[in-house]
Amino acid sequence: MPVAGAQSAVAECPMKGFWLRTFSPKLAEVKRTWWVVDAEDLVLGRLSTEVARLLRGKHKTIFAPHMDTGDHVIIINASKIVLTAGKGERTFSYNHSGYPGGLTQTSFTQLLQEKPEELVRNAIKGMLPKGPLGRQMLTKLKVCAGPTHSHHAQSPQVLDLPQARRTS
Repeated sequence: MPVAGAQSAVAECPMKGFWLRTFSPKLAEVKRTWWVVDAEDLVLGRLSTEVARLLRGKHKTIFAPHMDTGDHVIIINASKIVLTAGKGERTFSYNHSGYPGGLTQTSFTQLLQEKPEELVRNAIKGMLPKGPLGRQMLTKLKVCAGPTHSHHAQSPQVLDLPQARRTS
């Protein structure tokens, strides 16, 4: 039984009678650009969120959550990334061999010294969708520990992330 003075939601809808269709971009409409990010003195988490946004394509007007509309990203100087608030010693990366007792843990400080590419890649991987779509997006990420990369032929654009710099 309707309440006195209340109107139905259909009557209040300004788009009454119109159906809103889901936008699905065609593969030919997706233009992928190449970006290069210098990770020197950038905070790991802040860098990861911006790179994950580029890999997903959320910065584009044709973004669709069910498609890969993102760009290619090259990260250089991954060994000079910054971990804040003592996270290097407090946070661990876990790996399991599949056998009983096969769990190994590595601190982020040790991982940053030995395999900085893996540290950055895993941080970005955690921010992408899980499943085949996220794995496809992760293939567009290239991480280099040093200042050089081998993708000069793609003429990548330099991406500056001032909001990801260490503040202190």
